[in-house]
Amino acid sequence: MTETWFVILALAAGTFAIRLSGVLIGQRVPRHGALARGLKALPGCLIVSLVAVSLLSGGPREWLAGLLAAGIAVLTGNVPLTMAGGIAAIWLLRHS
Repeated sequence: MTETWFVILALAAGTFAIRLSGVLIGQRVPRHGALARGLKALPGCLIVSLVAVSLLSGGPREWLAGLLAAGIAVLTGNVPLTMAGGIAAIWLLRHS
């Protein structure tokens, strides 16, 4: 029983340390300049890389879903709607 509580306390301390380090490091990130622009573009780059891997390793279903998502993106310009449409398209194509 003591070992269980030790593990729980160690994990809680680790979680707190990770969150605290994020706050402390986040205060030091520059608000302007090249690094700030790079960090601002990072989420989009990660999504593009995940989609690219899925398309390159997928087949016709994945390509069709990608084309549908690209069409939604061009027509609406809405990122969440594009993501939802792409996810729905690939789910429907894989399960039909």
